[in-house]
Formats: sequence, C-alpha cells, structure tokens
Amino acid sequence: MNFYLPIAELSVNIFVFLGMGAAVGFLSGMFGVGGGFLMTPLLIFSGIPSAVAVGTEAAQIVASSVSGAIAQYRRRNVDVKLGVVLLVGGILGSIIGVEVVKILRRIGQFDLVISLAYVTFLGAIGTLMMIESLNTIRKSRAGHVASRRSGQHSWIHGLPLKMRFNRSKLYISAIPPFVIGAFVGFLAALMGVGGGFIMIPAMIYLLRVPTNVVVGTSLFQIVFVTAMTTVLHATQNYTVDIVLALLLMTGGVIGAQFGAVAGEKLKGEQLRFLLAALVLMVCLRLAWDLVVEPSELYSISSLTGGH
Repeated sequence: MNFYLPIAELSVNIFVFLGMGAAVGFLSGMFGVGGGFLMTPLLIFSGIPSAVAVGTEAAQIVASSVSGAIAQYRRRNVDVKLGVVLLVGGILGSIIGVEVVKILRRIGQFDLVISLAYVTFLGAIGTLMMIESLNTIRKSRAGHVASRRSGQHSWIHGLPLKMRFNRSKLYISAIPPFVIGAFVGFLAALMGVGGGFIMIPAMIYLLRVPTNVVVGTSLFQIVFVTAMTTVLHATQNYTVDIVLALLLMTGGVIGAQFGAVAGEKLKGEQLRFLLAALVLMVCLRLAWDLVVEPSELYSISSLTGGH
C-alpha cells in the first residue's frame, strides 16, 4: 500500500517503512541504543532526501526517548543539574548545526558531508567497539574478569567554573559537560542522531559519572536537544516529514518490545560485538556509495527532492 510523504515529496510503500521502524526498534531494544545512527542511513538508502532523513529522524528520536527518560527519572537515575549543563551546551550546538545544514544545502554539499560524517563516526565507533568486545570475549574465555578503573580526573580538576553535581557525586568544572553537550547537539542537527553513542562513553570515561546515572541523564538531555533540533529543522529548513516520523515511531515501538526480550538472552560482550558488526556494515555501505560511479552521472534530484 503506497503512501505519499508531503515533505519528502515521494510515494512510498507504508509497510516498508513500518518494517524499517520495527527493525531499528528491535535493534534499539536489543542493544539499548537510540538507533538514530542506523535509521538515518537506512532512510537515505531507501531514497529519502538526506536533509529530510536527518530532520525527520530527530523528531522520531524525541518520541522514542521520552518514555525512557521518564522511567529513568522515576528511578532517580537523572542528574538534573548535570543534565541542564549538557542541555545548555546542546541547544547552542544544535542552533549552530541547523545553520550549517542550511549553508550546506544552499551550496549543494549536504549529501556529501552527511555521508562523510557517518563513514567517519560509524567507522571509528564500530572499530573501537569491535576491538573492545573481542578483547572482553577473549578475557572471559581465559577466566579474567573485566573491570573499569575509577581513575582520577587529572586535567579536568584544574579547569575553572567548578560545580557540585550531587546526584553524580561529582565536583568538577562545568566546561567539559558544556562542551560535550554542544558537540552532541551539533551532531543531532547535522546527522539526525540522539548522540547517546558519543555522550554515554564521554560521561563514563571522561567525566566519571556513575554508570547508573549516565543513561538517565543522557536521555534527559537528548529529549530536549532533539526537540529543539526538530523545531529548528521544521521552521528553518522545512525538512521534518511528520507522516514519515509517525510510520517509523509505530514500527519502532513494536520492534523494541521484541528486541528487549531477545537482548536478555545474550551476554553484554556478545551484544556489543553484534552491534559493532552492524555499525561497520552500515559504514561500509555508505563508503561504497561515496566511491562507486553513480548510474546517472548527471541528476537534478538534489534540486528537487532535497529542498
């Protein structure tokens, strides 16, 4: 059954995108990730203009993150003060990111930049995750127990503007979380991702935030930053297709339930290995599109579908 997407200006099969939302929702439930870094490339592969894919996925992330953020807040796993610092940086980053998207679309280079950004980030993150998961699997088979050292903050302790974050039991400068938030906000606007795959490791290994507080605080920031990004993309770039977002949300909610059940049957290092393999496959597919000669050397699609 075909359905017309008004902003993307395409007629698509409704079941294809419901299935796509369900598939990414399944992976999100299994691996505990937002899925934006997978959904945006999949939308681009399916013919959705890059700018519309980025803006629409930001809207979908808002809806998928709200329930998780509320659940984490009720469990007292949200450091609101730290989340606000991240949020202030995130809003600044998202404003800059939306302006960059506008400029890149104006000069006709957005498709190239978004592909290069995804290849770079997915390649780096997928490789690091693959190495870490393989090392963990090897050590577990050898009988060693992996652990994360608490460590010290080193240079972070020397920065000014220190604040006390009671829920995280930290007394650190507000500058690092502000910068992390700004970077994640920029990525949310440019790449259509929630940014959890950057923020969570940064909060754990750089800021030393307790693991049980990390996910809730990250979701708190992601909800507001992606909402801001969605509004900016809708009002300035006109690239948020609500019809497409609703299709993806519907499929995602269903898929996440099955993914959560499947994820309970695998060990943590096995999940990370599978996710790393999936990330690297998407990275290679995008990289292939950058180097292979297109079937049509000249096209006006960027002028019609990407506006």
